[in-house]
Amino acid sequence: MLQIKNLTKIYDGGVKALDNVSFDVPDGQFLAVIGLSGSGKSTLLRCINRLIEPTSGQILWNGEDITAASQEEMRRIRRKIGMVFQHFNLVHRSKVITNVLAGRLGYVNPAWSLINRFPQEDIDKAIKQLERVGIAEKAYQRADELSGGQQQRVGIARALMQDPKMVLADEPVASLDPVLAHSIMSHLEDINKNDGVCVLCSLHFLDLVHRYADRVVALNEGKLVFEGLPTEIDDKKFKEIYGRDAERVG
Repeated sequence: MLQIKNLTKIYDGGVKALDNVSFDVPDGQFLAVIGLSGSGKSTLLRCINRLIEPTSGQILWNGEDITAASQEEMRRIRRKIGMVFQHFNLVHRSKVITNVLAGRLGYVNPAWSLINRFPQEDIDKAIKQLERVGIAEKAYQRADELSGGQQQRVGIARALMQDPKMVLADEPVASLDPVLAHSIMSHLEDINKNDGVCVLCSLHFLDLVHRYADRVVALNEGKLVFEGLPTEIDDKKFKEIYGRDAERVG
């Protein structure tokens, strides 16, 4: 169980990105986080693994207080939290397999990781994860030679290398066309349904939310304005989330 309690983030300059946000996520759930650009979605996800430090509030994961964890404790916690980024976050000049192996950095000797030395079992595991997302034949190509959809699959394979219990996907399909978006979402769905991994995924499009999410939380100007089932987002709730002038599509 992931528990977000009164989470607030105020950036320098007084911008309140999250305003007293609270909700729970049961193990194994696929949770969509929705809202306009600038509503706090990315800040929320990055606070969960403390890539961004919250200003106040608590984040509890299976009873452990992430917000109170030391840096050494966070290294251990982050091993089990995979992250998938909107802009892929790959080392473009490196080979695909090297990018995937970066998912094991929390498990190997730091000195080895500096020279990209990994155990053979990790290399074999990386190939298997690339097979799972359908691009094993790209393993020894440079990452920047791949299409956007293929690069995002590399990002998913990298997250899988952590043997995660939770995956945070920060607008993973925002820069992809609709066909590729469904392809990427289906991989996240597979991880969720077949591996039992909790997935928190920020999304813009309601058709993807209805197709893939078990539950939804919505943010507007940092405040939680909706928590419930995708089917419960009626026209009134839609306007609360996206504004009066927004037009509903999907």
